[in-house]
Amino acid sequence: MAKLTKKQKEAHAKIDKSKSYDLTAASSLVKEITNVKFDASVDIAIRLGVDPRKANQMVRGVVTLPHGTGKDVKVLALVTPDKEAEAKEAGADYVGLDEYLQKIKNGWTDVDVIITLPSVMGKLGPLGRILGPRGLMPNPKTGTVTMDVAKAVQEVKAGKIDFKVDKTGIVHAAIGKVSFDAEKIAENAKEILQTVIKLKPTTAKGTYLRSIHISSTMSPAVIVDVKTV
Repeated sequence: MAKLTKKQKEAHAKIDKSKSYDLTAASSLVKEITNVKFDASVDIAIRLGVDPRKANQMVRGVVTLPHGTGKDVKVLALVTPDKEAEAKEAGADYVGLDEYLQKIKNGWTDVDVIITLPSVMGKLGPLGRILGPRGLMPNPKTGTVTMDVAKAVQEVKAGKIDFKVDKTGIVHAAIGKVSFDAEKIAENAKEILQTVIKLKPTTAKGTYLRSIHISSTMSPAVIVDVKTV
């Protein structure tokens, strides 16, 4: 096991491992123990009492964080010519169709979200092996396959994110930056937690919210008291 640096030891020392914190206290502590020279991302990990191998226990959804993620999200709008102006005006970083389909086929995936039209989805099928593993495949359930391209682009730019429980039963999501006020980080965390709670599968038995951890890039995780959510 790698030895901890002096700064890492100081960060661990500030966390009381015998207790859990409410959202605001946890957010404040994460800000305090982050010692990197850049504006680190703040992430939440929510362990759920579900079995993701069962289709009726898959937890997936979208949420618009009230204070955004703090990240400049790069959006590609794969649209027909009649929708290009609409997508550009809404703030899409890349707009087009065939030229970008070819770029993706050649391995280009330098975007965070792809938004497209229902009529274009047939062309994206063959690119699933490239887009799927990177979480870039548009999906009607997340609002990224739609006729209202402008609205979809604006929502993503404003802080709309999608999430999905992984094979170990954990939902991971970025909920801000350490430069955010602790209250804003906490409010973003509360928004995604409330959304996850609403999505509880009827087939899930026992405790649904098993544990919640908040951390930043390269910081130790802080345990959130589930009872305070």
